[in-house]
Amino acid sequence: LRMISRILLYNSGGGIGDALQILPLINALRNEFKNANFFYLCAHENHFNSSLRDLNCHIDTLNLDIKYFGFRWWHLLILKRRIKKLKIQKFDLIIDLQSKFRNSLILKMIPHKYFVSSCLNFKFSTTNLNIKKVAKVNNNILEAVNTMLNINCRLIDYDINKIEDKFTAESERLLPKKNYIGFSITQGNIYRKKEWPLDKVIKVSEELVKKNKIPVFLIKKKYNEIKSKIKNAIPSALFPEHESNLSSPALVTCLGKRLDLAITIDNGVMHMLSLSKVPIISLFGPTDSEKFAPQYKNSLVLDSKKLYNTKNISVITVEDVLTAARNHLNFNNH
Repeated sequence: LRMISRILLYNSGGGIGDALQILPLINALRNEFKNANFFYLCAHENHFNSSLRDLNCHIDTLNLDIKYFGFRWWHLLILKRRIKKLKIQKFDLIIDLQSKFRNSLILKMIPHKYFVSSCLNFKFSTTNLNIKKVAKVNNNILEAVNTMLNINCRLIDYDINKIEDKFTAESERLLPKKNYIGFSITQGNIYRKKEWPLDKVIKVSEELVKKNKIPVFLIKKKYNEIKSKIKNAIPSALFPEHESNLSSPALVTCLGKRLDLAITIDNGVMHMLSLSKVPIISLFGPTDSEKFAPQYKNSLVLDSKKLYNTKNISVITVEDVLTAARNHLNFNNH
């Protein structure tokens, strides 16, 4: 069983957050199969080798030259030829990180020894697995891999020390003092209404400014309009990414270490910040907080579905967020 030397991970989710969420799983497998080569197959791009490369997670891309791999039935018809043409070697272990029937069926055509997929309650997997499904993908998959290969892997958090020192130094230059509260309020995925209203964000910031806190907005340089609205309302607000030549998720993670608290919607920045284990309040509406919210001691979730029985994130009140912030900040002062 130790002869696991080629591992393929298939992640159909296209966002940076989807990639960041599987880091503890990758670390666990790396720790168990120390000499294995890891490959990543995605319907979009391999973020580990593009925007996330500064996290130094080195995972090769399996390039089958098929756009939106797994999302079209005709991929079934061309895959065999494509594998032959590109001389793709057999994988010892293929891990399917999604649960769409069609995608799993197509993925399973890639030559392998072991196949793990949570699709249809793990029915596609090489051996029949009786896994009790939980919301967190990593937990499901790891239990399945442990059962199938008869090993005992544990999830391992990302080690922030893998990030180059230049990002830490830059974060200290940008945020040299204390009392910073971070905000991430823009969404990458345009299809779901995940944003919390800007006027509410500004009200929360104003209250925190009264408590001598400095609001720090983690928003990309392209969001100039939002920046000027915030700056007009809160002159003391900082926009560190706008003051830096470095542009990288690694910088956002290091900025997380400089904050007393982060308040964020469900987006890629939330996942970047969570790598730093900063005390965090994440606001959820249409998306599943059980599945996506950061899981660690100082992570607090405000989910409109649980609080107000609606997917509309806007109903979360300014007071809800301030109460959560007070709890976090008092807790951290003792």
